[in-house]
Amino acid sequence: MRKPQSVKSLEKLGRVQLSPSFFMRDFLHSEISQIESIPNIPDFPDIAIQTGSNLCQKLLEPLQNKFGRISIRSAYRSPLVNAKGADNKNQYSCASNESNFASHIWDYKDANGYLGATACIIVNSFIPYYERTGNWQALAWWIHDNIPEYSHMQFFPNYAAFNLSWHEVPKKEIYSFITGSKGYLTKPGADNFDGEHSEYYEEMLREIGL
Repeated sequence: MRKPQSVKSLEKLGRVQLSPSFFMRDFLHSEISQIESIPNIPDFPDIAIQTGSNLCQKLLEPLQNKFGRISIRSAYRSPLVNAKGADNKNQYSCASNESNFASHIWDYKDANGYLGATACIIVNSFIPYYERTGNWQALAWWIHDNIPEYSHMQFFPNYAAFNLSWHEVPKKEIYSFITGSKGYLTKPGADNFDGEHSEYYEEMLREIGL
């Protein structure tokens, strides 16, 4: 598929079903794109479809099957959109294009030649528990134990929104930007990486009713 140059061709890309619950159009919204008038369209749609399908089928679908509806906050970014977001003068808080290849920029390989895709999501049913307890770690550990194909997670304060990534060579890292718990929760080689962690999420599952 060529890069869309018309409404009709962009509609066609948006209708591509990445998994039973998700379509390409779900991942193309960008506030930066809207405000700055920069189209958020993949340069290489076939690669974006490939990586997005892995993200949806291997990570998002299992998560939604367990917890119910997932809201997409930020997902695919074109290089031009991400570059604007990485411009510190604009304070949009995006990492550089090089850091986001095979991450938010789905259709470009990273420096090591691998593909990947990231979406920033909110698990809607988790919000009440998180707002009562501040325990974002419960969801992180559940994913770590039950959806092992993730590459990395990065948690943010509002609604415990987090980046969830698929990658051909997964990092298996969990990081928090939340005040009071900023830093790595786990990564390969950490004492808490291996084994089962249900003690950290049993209460959360009960409160949500799962």
